[in-house]
Amino acid sequence: MTPLTGAGEQRGAEVIDEQNGVRPAADGLPEQGSPSEQTTIQIPAQHAAADGPKRPPTFEALGTWTLAHGTLVRRIALGVAISVVAVGGYVGLQKLADAPAEPGAPGNTAQPETSSTPDEGVRRAAVGQAVLQKMADAVLNESRGSFLSTVDPDAKAFDEQARTIYTNLGKLPLATFRLRYVSDDPATLTPDRQAQLGGTESWLAQVEVSWQLTGYDTKPARETLPVTFVTRDGTTYAASFSERFVAGQRRPIWALGGIEVAKGTRSLVISLDSQKDADDYASVADRAVDSVSKVWGKNWKQQAVVYLPAKQTEMESVLGAQPNTYTQIAAVTMAELDSPQVGAPVRIVANPKLFEELGKQGRRIVLTHETTHVASTATASPVPLWLAEGFADYVAFTAVSVQDESAAKELFKAVRAGKVPKTLPPPEAFAASSADLPQAYESGWLACRLISEREGQSKLVKFYRAVHASKSPTGLSDAFRTVLGTTEAEFTADWQKYLKRLAGV
Repeated sequence: MTPLTGAGEQRGAEVIDEQNGVRPAADGLPEQGSPSEQTTIQIPAQHAAADGPKRPPTFEALGTWTLAHGTLVRRIALGVAISVVAVGGYVGLQKLADAPAEPGAPGNTAQPETSSTPDEGVRRAAVGQAVLQKMADAVLNESRGSFLSTVDPDAKAFDEQARTIYTNLGKLPLATFRLRYVSDDPATLTPDRQAQLGGTESWLAQVEVSWQLTGYDTKPARETLPVTFVTRDGTTYAASFSERFVAGQRRPIWALGGIEVAKGTRSLVISLDSQKDADDYASVADRAVDSVSKVWGKNWKQQAVVYLPAKQTEMESVLGAQPNTYTQIAAVTMAELDSPQVGAPVRIVANPKLFEELGKQGRRIVLTHETTHVASTATASPVPLWLAEGFADYVAFTAVSVQDESAAKELFKAVRAGKVPKTLPPPEAFAASSADLPQAYESGWLACRLISEREGQSKLVKFYRAVHASKSPTGLSDAFRTVLGTTEAEFTADWQKYLKRLAGV
């Protein structure tokens, strides 16, 4: 686990500098919809930051909540990650983000990168791409025999995996599926491995895989797979999709094991756990989408894609996370693209054990929170963390009424001890090592609730949108002035009084 440093937190297409508040340009947001009932509670939060090769930190929360309509008290892990966006940098892969997305794309004049002579590299690339193209065509044409004919007949373990992958891809509503040869390094395979493969030649290549889900994605998801090729008896085959994986490298969920797919009215659930009823989760996700639309408005895609791994290690593989990074995290929002871009496919990834322990109501809260990040494009937004997380908590509790005393336990404890926050929580307050982490999330939620109570829910949404859409480093202060008719200093003073009143001080 790695806390934030002065480098800032990268979310999607921008970097928010913790010290200077740099705000890059953001995409515009849709018009707001009708307001709905306001929420009354937020979960006291703990936060964890994940590390990995060339990855931005990630934010989550762990908290306790009490149902107001009963006496049940639960410990739940609420994932409130802004984003988990892989940024490339895999072995043998250079400048992949800048390369065209598919063969034959306009302007695609660059040759695949190789580590040997140009002629050998071009030959390997041509042969390898031919195998990949046959695979991709077989998937789109639903030709199982053609797909399996590309698999090395001597690679028994890979043959089984390839059959599973083909079946999985057939269950997905694919609009596109492409495999693109990017680079290779023949020296990567050890002599022992080459001897094991046999044939006249074998090598490892980095391959870009892209796929787009019909009705859910506006851009293809992209990841990188290491593909091992072997030539025997004059024919080249694929012999592995997992050779020399780098720790922290993401893997497509459909390459990890057999999947089950459930399609809700507004959701798609892809599950690696055959024991779970994916249809039930789709129903909860549908309700989450509806809850978000009641607050945020309906002018967004109103679709959510949820991944349900069967094991935490599968969750880590999907996210490209180090082992045990998400032990206490229930769910994470991820942009499924190697190069962060606005419009990248966004997935909600659940931690199987913790997510199941939440119960139906807890899962609804988690999915609503994460879906808020999807709707508000939080993976590519310059909004400060207190606003992003506070707003997501605000929306998540539109359907659940719980007691303030339970939700803001740590913050109220501090206020009653005379430690009223001097400012709205800064980015560093959300670092894993921060002692004030629970208060940071509680503070953000109560700040958003104060805006809603004073100005109305629609004004809270307008304020969020204004900050998100701003292309100025002063976007936050500008929104305070133009939308709320106040300054950040004046609002902070009012918020401090609000905290004291709620805490009974």
